[in-house]
Amino acid sequence: MEEPSDGRRMGGAERRPAEGRSIATVGGGEKKEGNAGGEYGGRWGRRRRWSSPTVLLVFKNTKRKFRYTYMIFPVSYINKIPFYDLQIIKMFKTCAATIRCTKVVRNVNLEKLRHNYLFPEIEARALEHMKKYPDADIIRLGIGDTTEPIPDIITSNMAEYARGLSTRTGYKGYGAEQGNKDLRKAIAESFYKGLGVKDAEVFVSDGAQCDISRLQLLLGSSVSVAVQDPNFPAYMDSSVIIGQTGDFLDETLKYKNIEYMTCGPQNNFFPDLSTASRTDIIFFCSPNNPTGHAASREQLTQLVEFARKNGSIIVYDSAYSVYITDDSPRSIYEIPGARECAIEVSSFSKIAGFTGVRLGWTVVPDELYYANKVPVINDYDRIVCTCFNGASRIAQAGGLACLSSDGFKAVMSVVDYYMENAKILIETFSSLGLVVYGGVNAPYVWVHFPGSRSWDVFSEILTKTHIITVPGSGFGPGGEGCIRVSAFGQRERILEACARLRSVLL
Repeated sequence: MEEPSDGRRMGGAERRPAEGRSIATVGGGEKKEGNAGGEYGGRWGRRRRWSSPTVLLVFKNTKRKFRYTYMIFPVSYINKIPFYDLQIIKMFKTCAATIRCTKVVRNVNLEKLRHNYLFPEIEARALEHMKKYPDADIIRLGIGDTTEPIPDIITSNMAEYARGLSTRTGYKGYGAEQGNKDLRKAIAESFYKGLGVKDAEVFVSDGAQCDISRLQLLLGSSVSVAVQDPNFPAYMDSSVIIGQTGDFLDETLKYKNIEYMTCGPQNNFFPDLSTASRTDIIFFCSPNNPTGHAASREQLTQLVEFARKNGSIIVYDSAYSVYITDDSPRSIYEIPGARECAIEVSSFSKIAGFTGVRLGWTVVPDELYYANKVPVINDYDRIVCTCFNGASRIAQAGGLACLSSDGFKAVMSVVDYYMENAKILIETFSSLGLVVYGGVNAPYVWVHFPGSRSWDVFSEILTKTHIITVPGSGFGPGGEGCIRVSAFGQRERILEACARLRSVLL
């Protein structure tokens, strides 16, 4: 059993042992496996049929033709195995003592996922780096997490509401699953004024990413899906988990049964719809995460016309709309006809620094219908009422304060702060002779490294500068050769990062 040399994953988990180390996975029931060979042959390597729970040992074999050798034993044999790595043996003993399998079969769709979710994978690699360089001053420009404090006008309102919960008159229990009526009205008036969006079409939630998963429950496993390439991983992974895709193909680095719409500099970050296949659902994010590109009015008009012509539904992610600095549309509903073919998802996370508070919303127009003429909003209301008890009342109090006149001015000053960071990053990478995209209408800078692989660039920057970025290939094959750099950061850390980048040859 030889692992692919490029580090691809086997059986849903990556196998990258250090020299002389072993990996164990535990199973149960009858097994008929392998020949250990080499010095671990003899009675340890014979083909056996075990009737008790077993353990699979995989280790590097430097004396044989194949890079990896494996053996399968009953867990009761652990103490008899002649290995020298006491830490691994201890792990085996722990597994043997605690493992107890049910008869429940794993969700086959989860087995299709090619690798760990992108950001935990980055964190794992960052932790390994910190072990190697314990004194390093790490600068995080990777995950898009806000860093600046939430304006006091917002937190004061949240605190006042929270204190009220300790009083007889102020206490409230469950709220409406669809959200606070006043907040729904404020969202409709603040972000969709003049666009025909009604309060009742706004569903307040605990964030856009959670809403993406609820929308997948709404849509089900039988729909066909298109995504931008590159794209935010939640669209793809949730599509795989719900059962909309086929297996992952190593030769293409894509999932079967998914339409990948290339959105790169070669086509101004917008897909060629004349060659795109018809799908039921089109996931589209603008301003885009990760590229930072905001679709123009002309581009979105093409998208809406394409969806209406093909009877498709657009799931439009506008989480970064407040970062738009030019005349690009801030909502899909600015485009005529969009109410008949689009659902919009958005969030307070990047507007008000609510990444930890958790508050967002989804708009489902009452003009959007299924093929059988049933309103989509009816089903989404049922999904929300079944799967969600409503956003936190305290978070919603913060949302209302955010959308007040003074509150919105306060959060926009923070948005301007992040966009100034983006400008500094653009100037730095450009001064290094690199081609840079984004950073004008979104807090992300998309940097191209011609002829390089994204994970290699990620590793080189981390090793040389102790700066964490995001490899573009983690957002899809269309992101290969690029990295995403986040402008979310304290100004002094952004300036320090830029100084480090200028000091090394990338």
